[in-house]
Amino acid sequence: MIYVVGSLNMDLTAAISRMPKAGETLAADSFLFSAGGKGANQAAAAQKLGGGVAMIGKVGNDAFGAELKDNLSKYGVRTDCVKTADCPTGLAMITVCRGNNRILLYGGANQTLTNADIDEGLKNAKAGDVLMAQLEVPLEVTEYALKVASHKGMITILNPAPAVPLSSSMIELCELIVPNETETEILTGVMPDCEVNVALAVQKLQQMGARNIIITLGSKGSAVAVGKEITLIPAKKVKVVDTTAAGDTFVGAVAVRLTMGDDIVSAAQFATCASAVKITRRGATSAIPSTREVEDAIKKGLL
Repeated sequence: MIYVVGSLNMDLTAAISRMPKAGETLAADSFLFSAGGKGANQAAAAQKLGGGVAMIGKVGNDAFGAELKDNLSKYGVRTDCVKTADCPTGLAMITVCRGNNRILLYGGANQTLTNADIDEGLKNAKAGDVLMAQLEVPLEVTEYALKVASHKGMITILNPAPAVPLSSSMIELCELIVPNETETEILTGVMPDCEVNVALAVQKLQQMGARNIIITLGSKGSAVAVGKEITLIPAKKVKVVDTTAAGDTFVGAVAVRLTMGDDIVSAAQFATCASAVKITRRGATSAIPSTREVEDAIKKGLL
């Protein structure tokens, strides 16, 4: 079983031809409501890609909250530990310009998650299960979840996004940490923009207590560090439509493949294909592919 501790947001996405200037009103080319939040996206990704997933989080007492729970349920994600708070549901306001996104985040109900919610959500978890976490819920609650999971012998995966400086004690709780380029720079002070800097960033993360590392490098692919070995995995060449939830798809795919017995490099290779399919589609959760869709794309030579 894969347990996801994280956020559930309603994404409000506008596609625009260029970024507006200060004080300027610009007409959007299109607009989309879609279920999102890093936690929910990763839960949906893991479920759609073949995992059994339980979500632990909070939504608000509004129509968005009910819709987000229903959306996860329709994919088969367990939502009995998604509780309702007496406040608005989290929101992400996203602009997509030429395939790249910019996001403004309102935490809402996500910020009301507590340690008690973690205890209830993980009460039946056991050794060998996976915990996936991000940083869109209170940091101290995320760290508590990692501690509980580690004590139970679970595989702990942290996607440190949105990035903030983290203590070594928190990083040491993670079996695998998966930052992107910006998050890596915030954590280590090194932008992994070349092989030398990738190696330096890996070294710094290891000095902070990281055991296994995957640095996602956008259009350049990813770097997987297991011990002293660093494996560079190139990105797949596809037509980019919307990068929203690409990282979440990657992390969810990694978690699933690890539960299937893949090593970290093999898991990252499959995750690269899964995220490549996702970025050819608009939206967040709804655009995440299934395992069959990823495998079909590979067989057809599209990746």
